Amino acid sequence: MASLARISSRLSRRIPLARAIQTSADTTQLAQDASHSEPFTVKLHEDSFRAYRTEIPGLEVQVTKDGLLSMYKEMNSMRRMEMASDALYKQKLIRGFCHLAIGQEAVSVGLERGITPEDRVITAYRCHPFAVLRGGTIKGVIAELLGRQAGMSHGKGGSMHIFTPSFFGGNGIVGAQVPVGAGIAFAQKYMEKPVATYAMYGDGASNQGQVFEAFNMAKLWDLPVVFVCENNKYGMGTSAERSSSNPEYFTRGDKIPGIQANGMDIIAVKKAVEHTREWVLSGKGPIILEFVTYRYGGHSSTQDPIRGLQRYIEEWGLATEEELKKLDKEAKAEVDQAVEEAKASPIPFEHDLWTDIYYNGYRAPIHCVGVSVKRFTTI
Repeated sequence: MASLARISSRLSRRIPLARAIQTSADTTQLAQDASHSEPFTVKLHEDSFRAYRTEIPGLEVQVTKDGLLSMYKEMNSMRRMEMASDALYKQKLIRGFCHLAIGQEAVSVGLERGITPEDRVITAYRCHPFAVLRGGTIKGVIAELLGRQAGMSHGKGGSMHIFTPSFFGGNGIVGAQVPVGAGIAFAQKYMEKPVATYAMYGDGASNQGQVFEAFNMAKLWDLPVVFVCENNKYGMGTSAERSSSNPEYFTRGDKIPGIQANGMDIIAVKKAVEHTREWVLSGKGPIILEFVTYRYGGHSSTQDPIRGLQRYIEEWGLATEEELKKLDKEAKAEVDQAVEEAKASPIPFEHDLWTDIYYNGYRAPIHCVGVSVKRFTTI
């Protein structure tokens, strides 16, 4: 045993260790003086990205005061919405499943800031922020969770079945959205549209066979799809190291290149999204983007994406603590109002069971044995 220990010690000295990804939320630095009216340049931490079969994105990023303040307000609104959902769930007003993304706001808001309204997004359980940012409303999400008519799916879908024209859910089968995302990307390529598709999944879904099947088809056809792994380090309650023989998910695409990014710093998230969008739209085929993030409740100084952005804004002289508190209060008031309006919405009527079965205007043929029925039209 002693000889084995000596061999292990010698090997560890010879094999260089890979640098770990930076996951603090507040390590970006000014590269020039901040401006209240013009774009200015900041520099991300040197360990904000890692790459597999490709180069890392550039570390210098242009930002604006208005853009940073807007992201701060959106992140607070998403946090408040999820906290309100948590409270409603504990009051047993929300029944069934309710998967929250408290602590992962930099991913949803940063992704939205790096793409266009025409781009496509599909995700798994923690879909509430994406639904709002992709054209929905906080009231529509809360009402859907409560099973009310004002919900984005008229109260009939629930937490994992919320959609917009550019957001394809919310999907309840582990990993099933990944091949669907590849199919969405195929449709965009077939129709020759300059659109990127972001197919998102968690580390808990990363070992699904259909994920690797989607990788294979996407690479065969060079589809414009970014496979996004939101690695919050725990699938349900199982750590990534216990469930995956290779927990570096950005390296698991075989011939598909990958980027690992700091999912706690919203500026790094936005940069990574812009980089991968440019990659797939330039005809290079798919790419994997892994965000290392963390889901939790409460706050901490360096691991909270909202507090990290707050520090940037204050230290760079873009807004005072009091001005940011005003934005916090506005976000809280917006969510509080949405909750009350959602609670006031009625539950679906019985006849609503027979609506929204087919696409509006579609006339579906019915074939019945021994009954003369030709067609019916849905509402």
